[in-house]
Amino acid sequence: MSIFHKLKEHITDVAYIWRQEMKQVFFDEGVLMFLVIVPLGYPLLYSWIYNNEAVHEVPVAVVDQSHSRLSRQFIRDCDASPDVRMAYHAEDLDEAKSLVSRQLVKGVYLIPSDFSTNLNRGDQSTVSVYCDMSLMLTYKAIYQTAVVESQRIGAGLKIKKSGNYTKHEDAITVQPLAVADVPMFNPSGGYGSCVLPAVLMLILQQTLALGIGMSAGTARERNRNGQLIPDDDPHYRGAYRIAIGKALCYGMIFAIMGAYLSMVIPKMFSFPQMANSHDLLLMMIPYVIACIFFGMTFSCLVRYRENVMLLMVFVSVPLLFLSGVSWPEACIPGFWQGVSWIFPSTFGIRAFIRINSMGASIDQVLPEVRILWIQAAAYLGLACLVYRHQFRLAKKYAQ
Repeated sequence: MSIFHKLKEHITDVAYIWRQEMKQVFFDEGVLMFLVIVPLGYPLLYSWIYNNEAVHEVPVAVVDQSHSRLSRQFIRDCDASPDVRMAYHAEDLDEAKSLVSRQLVKGVYLIPSDFSTNLNRGDQSTVSVYCDMSLMLTYKAIYQTAVVESQRIGAGLKIKKSGNYTKHEDAITVQPLAVADVPMFNPSGGYGSCVLPAVLMLILQQTLALGIGMSAGTARERNRNGQLIPDDDPHYRGAYRIAIGKALCYGMIFAIMGAYLSMVIPKMFSFPQMANSHDLLLMMIPYVIACIFFGMTFSCLVRYRENVMLLMVFVSVPLLFLSGVSWPEACIPGFWQGVSWIFPSTFGIRAFIRINSMGASIDQVLPEVRILWIQAAAYLGLACLVYRHQFRLAKKYAQ
């Protein structure tokens, strides 16, 4: 057979497999859900939930044992802040703890009886802050509000005792060393801007693996011998052709989904978006390809359609932690860092955040991009081995 006929046969088989996979995607409700509907809807749901970025008006109970002008001023100032709302005035600490246990409030301010006396004598006084630590965002709001308002009252007392004549002298007395706080890469200090970019990249990998795995589970359930490769279809005659044909199908779909997740969703919800479109494209191409071949390799573990959901949903939260976004990379043990290198999401998340949220160029994320290309090549080779093994089993069964 001439080279021309071999090439024609190769293209024909790849096109046939691509067409079959497209039919599988759009005529199988489960595969359609994970490859199209979930990538479109899930990011919208997550982004709407975290669109407020930070918590405000956290309910707090106050136990005022001082009943003085300064204690009332402290309570009014905290209540006027955007982060805290004085929801209850408790008689004692036991009543306030009861309110916390019933989740009516998220924290308690305890003002001691000698609060005003100590301040007027020039001694240090104390406000005890009790926080519900089940949610770090509410703890941050309650604690920081108490610190800011206590500093403001302390500044007023310093000015009264200083004997200054000008506002400039008052400013120096209150803050002799000015500190300029400049938030970088997350101006709002919000949870959404911090975590959602990583979640978007993880959704891309997980939905691809779920869709490909469910498609493989369907193929195994339909085939008489329980293999991924049909034993009665002459077009499935080569592992490389099968891998390329399937990859073309998923690549066409997730070229659109990748642009939607990396460009449209951040713009819709005003997340930090500093990426150059050219650099973002050069990063997303190897990431999508690596995710596709990772999903195809992973599909060899799927015997039934339901198994893929149990496996991928189970690892979603650990993968988010292992990416180094919600937990510092330097604090992750070496063994688990090695485990994280198996998944494309680890390097895809890191590269995407540096490019999109921090304004890095493609040259500054070259290590991650190179590893993504290596993963793409490695998983392509593994996918071909998997399909070659399945091809041999199908051929043996047919004979």
